[in-house]
Amino acid sequence: MLRERGWKLLRHGGRHDIWTDGESEEAVPRHTEINERLAQAILRRMKKASAT
Repeated sequence: MLRERGWKLLRHGGRHDIWTDGESEEAVPRHTEINERLAQAILRRMKKASAT
């Protein structure tokens, strides 16, 4: 879903992957599952960052 929105994997952190759109960065947990609430919050922040 992140790639579809134009975000790219920047690097792997300890427990998170860092994604970027070239201007903003977002840490995404690297778990087999993340809960729906966290996923929606990440997508909201990404949409907001892309709109600026």
